[in-house]
Amino acid sequence: MLISSGFVIAGKMKNGETAGQCVTIQDRTLYGSDGSLLTLGFNEWGYNYQGHLFNGMYCDSYRDAAWCQEWKDVKLAMKWNDAWLSNKDRNRDGLLDRYFGYASYIGSGAWLTNHQSGEYEQDGKTCNWNYFVKIVAAPADAYVKDGFWYTADDVEIGKVIWGAFAITQQIENDDCAGLHGLQYVSPAGAGLGIYKP
Repeated sequence: MLISSGFVIAGKMKNGETAGQCVTIQDRTLYGSDGSLLTLGFNEWGYNYQGHLFNGMYCDSYRDAAWCQEWKDVKLAMKWNDAWLSNKDRNRDGLLDRYFGYASYIGSGAWLTNHQSGEYEQDGKTCNWNYFVKIVAAPADAYVKDGFWYTADDVEIGKVIWGAFAITQQIENDDCAGLHGLQYVSPAGAGLGIYKP
């Protein structure tokens, strides 16, 4: 199981905009940290910022970073909502917005899905595996206990990941490892958007 937060680039404006104007990818003025223009559709790495999608290889989500080469053959698909990473720059800081209108991801209603798949060899056999996870930002009134987020009325939301987030559902299949189907589902609910602000 690998989990990708994925987003290693954020937009920055090369040209200024009129005060009060919301900057969008269609304006063709937002650039990535590598200097490339953010455009509609999928880029060379597999990101579609307008569509809130990534479809590519695991290491591509990190711009083929040296540390992730062990997993370079893992396929990865991600989907996210506007609170996770917007396709707009509303606060005019030169970046695609994250948790716009909130001090952090907590309470923002942000969510991400992450679907990975691959194969490996074991005892002369090719083992195919896939992994799916739902990750949500913790609600503003949630608390952490023993590595899990809980609602204000003490219902388990899910395991803490990346500090502000909870894993609400995990599905894993790997015949060679004896894993089949649902591995975890939050007692508080696994639906995306259930913690909308």
